[in-house]
Amino acid sequence: MDNFDEYLRQGEPNKAEKAKVWKTAIGLQQVDGLKPSDYLIETAKQNIEGDITIDEVKQRIDSYYKQHPVQTEEDRTEEADKVSARIAEILGEQTFTFSPTEYIAIHRRLFQDIYKFAGKIRDYNITKKEWVLNGETVLYASADSLKSTLEYDFEQEKKFSYKGLSQQEIVEHIAHFISFIWQIHIFGEGNTRTTAIFLIKYLRKLGFKEVNNDLFAEHSWYFRNALVRANYEDLSKGIFKTEKYLIRFLTNLLLRANFPLKNREMHIEFIKPLNDTVKAKNDTVNDTVFLLIKQDKNITAHQISEQLRISLSTAKRKTKELKEQGIIERIGSDKTGYWKIIEK
Repeated sequence: MDNFDEYLRQGEPNKAEKAKVWKTAIGLQQVDGLKPSDYLIETAKQNIEGDITIDEVKQRIDSYYKQHPVQTEEDRTEEADKVSARIAEILGEQTFTFSPTEYIAIHRRLFQDIYKFAGKIRDYNITKKEWVLNGETVLYASADSLKSTLEYDFEQEKKFSYKGLSQQEIVEHIAHFISFIWQIHIFGEGNTRTTAIFLIKYLRKLGFKEVNNDLFAEHSWYFRNALVRANYEDLSKGIFKTEKYLIRFLTNLLLRANFPLKNREMHIEFIKPLNDTVKAKNDTVNDTVFLLIKQDKNITAHQISEQLRISLSTAKRKTKELKEQGIIERIGSDKTGYWKIIEK
């Protein structure tokens, strides 16, 4: 992703938008430990500059690997390059249908000629050793029920109404839905990248058009580990399923919060130092107070204390901290005034 940020700093809308798409496309390869080639990076820059189309990018990549075939099965650079280009193509399209067919079609488009099973539902059961689980695996859906399970989850989401929900409740529901879809693991490989692209397109459909997809570029492995932790439990060891890590990721993504995203904290054997625990708790309260203010500029310290079940003095202290950080500003008196968000 060398120098892609330069296009964002230049401020040319068309180039900046393409640069964001390419950063996401390339960053998502990290979920499987893949790294695109320098050739792909340079070709992507030509596309950003407007010198070649996305179709020409794909043609050049295909031609390159015909002339320079990979030497070993362990070398997955060709996969990283081709899938990156295909992700960039899909994210650049203003089309989407919320359906299992669309989900499967994304997988087929991403991995055609890379996996023999591209766009096909697996007919065998799978396990995967996970670093975050200390080598254990999530229990994925049985091969006998994949299609019906996927269709059921999509049907439930279609029936769900977001009306009346707060922004945070919307985020939590999306986290719940996407973790279910991922846990099915309907394909043999490529589930996380497919799920990420589908999620980005679905969020656009829901109206989140200004989503900062840099998080997928910079924290794609965190995204995958968060999905793993949302679907793993071992009650004999006191390990429970938790969507809190996925919710943190999506809250940062959609509500521009600033939760720290650290993979090590998701490891099932991680023990947070006491001083880190105190700091993390403080940061979480500050972020939550900020979100409440963002949702309701007229909210009072009394209402904040009631909603978060914290003391009034704590609520006042937290708003004071946010003001001192230059994040919010109080316009008018405490009784009749309102909060102003200071965009940075």
